[in-house]
Amino acid sequence: MAVTAVEVIYRGIFQKSLSRNICRTIVLAARKEGKIGTAFGRYGDSPERNGIPAKYFAVIADEDEELQETLAQYEPKSVDVSIVVDDTLCKGVESWAWYGLQPINELTKEGGTLLVTSMLSSDDLMEDIHVSDVPYNLAIVKGAKSFSGLWVYKDDHTDVRILGALAKVCPQLLKLETYIDTIKEETDDDLKLQSTARSYDRVSVTPVEPGQGNPEEPFSFVKPGWEEMQNAIVVKGIEYGTGFRGGEEGFQATRNEYFKKYSTRTMRPVINFETCTKCTLCWIQCPDSCFDVTPEELYDADMEACCGCGVCEDVCPVPDCITMVNEEQFNDNASQYDHWKSDRDGYMKWLEEKIAVAKVEIGDAGRSHGFHQWGGYEQQIAITGVQDDD
Repeated sequence: MAVTAVEVIYRGIFQKSLSRNICRTIVLAARKEGKIGTAFGRYGDSPERNGIPAKYFAVIADEDEELQETLAQYEPKSVDVSIVVDDTLCKGVESWAWYGLQPINELTKEGGTLLVTSMLSSDDLMEDIHVSDVPYNLAIVKGAKSFSGLWVYKDDHTDVRILGALAKVCPQLLKLETYIDTIKEETDDDLKLQSTARSYDRVSVTPVEPGQGNPEEPFSFVKPGWEEMQNAIVVKGIEYGTGFRGGEEGFQATRNEYFKKYSTRTMRPVINFETCTKCTLCWIQCPDSCFDVTPEELYDADMEACCGCGVCEDVCPVPDCITMVNEEQFNDNASQYDHWKSDRDGYMKWLEEKIAVAKVEIGDAGRSHGFHQWGGYEQQIAITGVQDDD
């Protein structure tokens, strides 16, 4: 059976058009080589929401019968290429508390390719990517994350650059010339054709052996069986919170033990507890109630509940007291407050380093969904140095 499957893992809403364009072009190009295919989205168990990891698939076959047999499944059980259009997703994905945290390479088959858009090196990405039982390849298309909105598409050539790289890492799917012919028909843009060809030449590929990567066990939970389900419709209320860390002072909200929101964010807040005025605004305005009130009436952000929306930074009246920093800069969800309490000097040095990174990463290169401004893309080009690809 000659069936090739590709998944595109993206941030819900913000990269939907990008992912759809990639898969649609794959299917259109397949027809030029006498193949048959289909593209479809999959949002997990929820409607597509801001930043929630979601997937698009493109499945290509030589014959209709082969394609139909594959599509009898809910989704492909394995794919030849997993395309990741936001490198912070390399930490793992959770659609909407359905299966816990799914490793980014969960569906990548043996000998397949994990294709990532990133400015990071393969070594940096491998710190986040969970270990796999099978060998595969890690391919990198150099470039910053491409974000738009629900009704907006930022045409920065990310889609065609990924397609050029796809031709290189998965030659059994389609030829580079086929992608170029299809892109020419769809856009009639010579610059895009150049971007496609350049990406084919410049994509970097690194072999990954079993056991390489992040050894951390992904978060998971046991789903209730049918015998444990209650009759009728039952909506359990959330219990009222208790004191901070179980103590008598402060306040800590009760949170769903199964639903972790950290795979949703591309940025996280870092907090300067020394300059906090205890105004309460971050605690009150946080849409996910991720701030805990400490006994000193400071506010510690629970990084398993934070979705990275940036509201806290926006409402904070003190400059640099709360700063949103790219998620790539972090390797855990540890408490910042605990760090500060145990080692104030060490924490302040750590905080200064993170804020310095945030101030350098201006424009869309550092500010992802929810953080756009006019001229941001031009600033990104100046920083990343990929202007000749766009």
